[in-house]
Amino acid sequence: MCLDCGCGHDHGHSGHTHDHGDSATVAVFENLLAANDRTAERLRTLLDRHRVFAVNLMSSPGSGKTRLLEATFAALPPGLRVAVIEGDLETENDADRIRRHGVTAVQITTGVTCHLDATMTADAVARLDLDEIDVLFVENVGNLVCPADFDIGQHRDVVLLSVTEGDDKPDKYPVIFRGADLVLVTKTDLLPHFDEFDLARAHRSIDRVRGRAPIVDASAKTGEGMSAWVDWLVCEMRAHRAALDHRAATPAAPEPSHAGSP
Repeated sequence: MCLDCGCGHDHGHSGHTHDHGDSATVAVFENLLAANDRTAERLRTLLDRHRVFAVNLMSSPGSGKTRLLEATFAALPPGLRVAVIEGDLETENDADRIRRHGVTAVQITTGVTCHLDATMTADAVARLDLDEIDVLFVENVGNLVCPADFDIGQHRDVVLLSVTEGDDKPDKYPVIFRGADLVLVTKTDLLPHFDEFDLARAHRSIDRVRGRAPIVDASAKTGEGMSAWVDWLVCEMRAHRAALDHRAATPAAPEPSHAGSP
């Protein structure tokens, strides 16, 4: 068990260290992460084959990931087909909410594990008809630590920071924000009620750990920022598909000739 997160998974974490007592134990953890990365790469290849664009949504519990998805469905351009993988320790509550919108949802219940990994995600993907999906959202387990370490076969990482959490979370949990392709500051409709949350300070905190990552201030309740979020999503999906098409059209490099070699 990981002593830092208590997730029940034997793994290591980038960005901090464990006193495991001997190098052999550390090597085992590193091997587990390497095995996860290999599984994630195979999954990403499968998704690419079916032209499915996967987005990993990460945040603290209660930051509004599921509510964001519900609002996103209504804002998507016509014809864009989506599905959702939900990760929680227990219950199918969030998956049931997604299904009420007519969207396919697969629930992963992780028990004591505080993050998804590539094997869990691949097992869930196996239950989906990938030829009927354009964008696959993966709502990771609510946690700002461990999900940052685990590649789950996604193409983009999106991190949510809600107004109710405080504007210093990026400074306190830099690893997950550092890897974000987009940061969504959510529940902005609550700003008038949370004087201690300074939006400009939150942006500066994100910039300190991530550089100039795209930031969208959004409220699923009022609709603020939803068009900017969906525009980013569609643009990234199209860019990824264009890259796949370019790769398919580019002839493979010839094998190096060994003629004349001794």
